[in-house]
Amino acid sequence: MNHLQKYLLLPLVMLMTAACDDNTNTLGIYSDGDGITNSTSTYEITTRSIKLDSVVANSARNFLGCITDPETGTDITADFAAQLYCFENYKLPERDCMIGEVDGVATRGIVQCDSCEIRLFFNNCYGDVNNPMKLQVYELSRDNIISEDSTYYSDVDLTKFLPAGATPLASRVFTPKDYNLSETALSSSKYNNNVRIVLPRQLGQRIMDDFYAHPEYFANAYHFIRKVLPGFYFRTSGGKGTMLSVYVGTMNLFYRFADTLNDSIYEGVTRFAATPEVIQSTHFDNEDVDVLLARTECTYLKTPAGICTEMTIPVDEVFAGKHATDSVSKASITLTRYNKSQDDQQQFGTPAELLMVRKQDMYSFFRNHNVADGRTSYTTSFSSTYNSYTFSNICRLLSYCMHEKTQALVEENKERKSKGLSTYSEAEWDVEWAMRNPDWNKVVLIPVATSSNSYNSSYGNINQQVSVSHDLSLNSVRLVGGDTKLTMQVVYSKFIQ
Repeated sequence: MNHLQKYLLLPLVMLMTAACDDNTNTLGIYSDGDGITNSTSTYEITTRSIKLDSVVANSARNFLGCITDPETGTDITADFAAQLYCFENYKLPERDCMIGEVDGVATRGIVQCDSCEIRLFFNNCYGDVNNPMKLQVYELSRDNIISEDSTYYSDVDLTKFLPAGATPLASRVFTPKDYNLSETALSSSKYNNNVRIVLPRQLGQRIMDDFYAHPEYFANAYHFIRKVLPGFYFRTSGGKGTMLSVYVGTMNLFYRFADTLNDSIYEGVTRFAATPEVIQSTHFDNEDVDVLLARTECTYLKTPAGICTEMTIPVDEVFAGKHATDSVSKASITLTRYNKSQDDQQQFGTPAELLMVRKQDMYSFFRNHNVADGRTSYTTSFSSTYNSYTFSNICRLLSYCMHEKTQALVEENKERKSKGLSTYSEAEWDVEWAMRNPDWNKVVLIPVATSSNSYNSSYGNINQQVSVSHDLSLNSVRLVGGDTKLTMQVVYSKFIQ
């Protein structure tokens, strides 16, 4: 079998071996009893930090605040915009049951919003919980709707979705720890951390009036956003040292209504929430990450939307020399984390999961809502035991990259022959291919959050990955790399002659 035929057959071989087992740790490794012998080689891998200046920011989690990065001394700020979801064919009580004040007298048939508020519920607070922060809330523009058909990135200027000359609907100075409540109330299992912002009562009145005048506007979220309320923009305009991770925001309208059978009066509330069914988008501003990109003694992973690590894999070397006719059975890479300095002013987290994806696919992967396919993309988890991330077997990636290059040579030479031109040798094509495709053997490591579904099959319990999204938490990790070369352990298999 010649050099070219070998690489064209590799994908078929790998597909046949992959079909045997969902565990790729020993993919393609055989014992001598199978008439196949194994050998190993070690290769150097180079890494560097690269800027990840924007990530897909359509998320059910939002961030708000400003905090100082202890590694750069610069600020990370976050503001966000959120639409509110309206259930299909939403209903309020019949107009005749509504209670309002007329000359100080509670009167039936009067639509009246007694008060209006927003609550931002957060499940994590980075920084000082006692730090005063000033929050401002704006209503978004009806003339420039945040569209559900668009993909929004973390560097988008959300103020462009505000009306011209917009002023805040409301402002609030708060601390993450609410000192208006007792310690007993704060420690209660029924309490959820939140920031309450009182909105003008007139806003709630306008929404309720819209319902009784145009109930069709409340038929679904699409019409509600375009006809009633396009959403809100939240930003901090004062204070530094705190960042909130907001998992849900709600707008509550309070009113009174009467029972249809008697004159009993009740207090009612209608609630609209920012949910995954509508757009929520956070804008991040990471100041001056270039100082970290210039460092070569390590590489970085910084989120949100900060820095990722690029890795150059020596694909040509793996399939060259004495291993030119061997099959790659396993290829593993381990990335070790440097321990954090004890004098860090603010300990950021460590990414729980990493995605390895080809550099040329690093944006389309998230834009197309892909999941790791075990061929051109992989995910792994951080091991606190070994203080590292390990990709246990990326052999299919190596074969894919080599097959891609080899197949391109076949197509190129076929076209050149049809035009009467000289063809490329394999050595010439190596140079030409690298010039045309400088990232063909490069991957990037990006912190992500994943979700999976479990089901039982004849092979046992299977976990199927259903989503991979950017990790938008505050994380910062230094990895061994840069000037220090990493190694990739490769296991080869070949038939015993």
